[in-house]
Amino acid sequence: MALRVSLGVIGLVLAVAFPAVAEPSEARRHQLRNMVEQDCGSCHGMTRKGGLGSPLLAEDLAKVSAEGLVETILEGRPGTPMPPWKSILSRDDAAWIVAYLLGEVK
Repeated sequence: MALRVSLGVIGLVLAVAFPAVAEPSEARRHQLRNMVEQDCGSCHGMTRKGGLGSPLLAEDLAKVSAEGLVETILEGRPGTPMPPWKSILSRDDAAWIVAYLLGEVK
């Protein structure tokens, strides 16, 4: 009984600590992929290896928390060319983009 309760508590803690990315519709995923390739790619390189902006490769992004990346997408980086995207992206959109860049979703 104690083991079952402990496993349930661990599962709840993990679910809160690592919430799942909301899955956008297929049409929205297509829009977000295009945005990454075109808009992000214009500064971060079409192959995401860097350019005006830093690389957007999974191994580079893994050095930053997912929430930090979401905040950067939404709020931009003042004093740099990285603009805020919060006027056209929701937090769920930004979280999906981060998961996409990390290779967690297609």
